[in-house]
Amino acid sequence: MAFIVAIDGPAGTGKSTITKLISEKLNLLNINTGIIYRCITLECLNKNVTVNELEKIDDILKNIKIEIRHIGKQDQIFLNNENVTSRIRFKDVDSNVAKYAALKIVRDKATPITRKMAENNDVILEGRDIGTVVFPNADVKIFLDCSEAERANRRYKQNIENGINNLTYEEVLENIKQRNKLETEREIAPLVKAEDAIYIDTTNLKIEEVVNKIVNIIKEKRSY
Repeated sequence: MAFIVAIDGPAGTGKSTITKLISEKLNLLNINTGIIYRCITLECLNKNVTVNELEKIDDILKNIKIEIRHIGKQDQIFLNNENVTSRIRFKDVDSNVAKYAALKIVRDKATPITRKMAENNDVILEGRDIGTVVFPNADVKIFLDCSEAERANRRYKQNIENGINNLTYEEVLENIKQRNKLETEREIAPLVKAEDAIYIDTTNLKIEEVVNKIVNIIKEKRSY
């Protein structure tokens, strides 16, 4: 039976880095569900389809192809056979992804894509509703949190490291504040901590400390 680890929490809490490191330590398939929503958002923007044009969005969802390809030591993201690894982190996607991700038709498409990716694998998944909606019966559920200022600082540094410098720190902070409001207040699959999830505040913790803490939780659970 597959072993499932769900890592939820708002943007900038270190989820991507942490899940990647844990997946390498414990040989778990790493699935970043945010990539799916970013690709859908980018495709809508490419076709000038707004969040109110549900029929056009539905047409996009019927034909969209999202892939994670392992090239060298990096995961590369492909949208309809085009490499969009950097593009999905640009300002226009950052500013709009929460709006498209709040749509029921988008989430109804993304959830089965995620489940299909995880099928028959021991996996660690990160997102906003993994432990509440996508895999409510996950073996381990973690909810990562962090102050907004520190989250913006981390995301800004991450963008610079990835060669994405079209956003100032202030813009990143504002995006995080707006996104947090949208994600926690939306009607469909809001960002909330699952009742049985373990809460970890990463504000004053180093990445290695968070990783070790979660690795120990997983190892304890797997030993049963």
